[in-house]
Amino acid sequence: MAKLTKKQKEAASKIEKNKLYSLKDASSLLKVVASAKFDESVDIAVRLGVDPRKANQMVRGVVTLPHGTGKDTKVLALVTPDKEAEAKAAGADYVGLDDYLQKIKDGWTDVDVIVTMPAIMGKLGPLGRVLGPRGLMPNPKTGTVTMEIGKAVAEIKAGKIDFKVDKTGIVHAGIGRISFEADKLVDNAHEIIQTLIKMKPTAAKGTYIKSIHLSSTMSPAIALDPKAV
Repeated sequence: MAKLTKKQKEAASKIEKNKLYSLKDASSLLKVVASAKFDESVDIAVRLGVDPRKANQMVRGVVTLPHGTGKDTKVLALVTPDKEAEAKAAGADYVGLDDYLQKIKDGWTDVDVIVTMPAIMGKLGPLGRVLGPRGLMPNPKTGTVTMEIGKAVAEIKAGKIDFKVDKTGIVHAGIGRISFEADKLVDNAHEIIQTLIKMKPTAAKGTYIKSIHLSSTMSPAIALDPKAV
């Protein structure tokens, strides 16, 4: 097990062991224990009482964080020429089609989200080996395959993120930066938690929200009381 640094030990000492914090208290405490010299990312991890191996218990969706992620999300719009102006006006960082398809085929993936049109998906199929492992393949369920290109790009730029439960039953998501005010972190975390609750699969039995942890890039995780969110 890796040894904790002096700063990490100091941070850990401020978090009460075995205590479950309210979302408000955890967000405030996280800002106290964060000590990195850069603007750390704040992440939430929610363990769900589902079996992701079963299709009827898969939890996947999108949520628009009230205060954004604090990150400049790079968006690639793979569109036909008639949609290029719309994508650019909405703030897409890269706009085009065949040139970018070739770049991706050659290994280029320097983007965070790809938005495209239904008619283009056939061309993206062969690139699944490149895009799939990086979570970049557009999907109608996350709103990244649509004819409303401008709207999709604008929403992503404003803080719309997609999430998916992993094979261990946990949903991970970035909800802001440590420089955010604590109240903004609370609002963003609350939004994704409530979205997950609304998406509870009917096939899921027993406790649905098993645990919630809040952490920043370099800080220890803070356990939240699922009943206090």
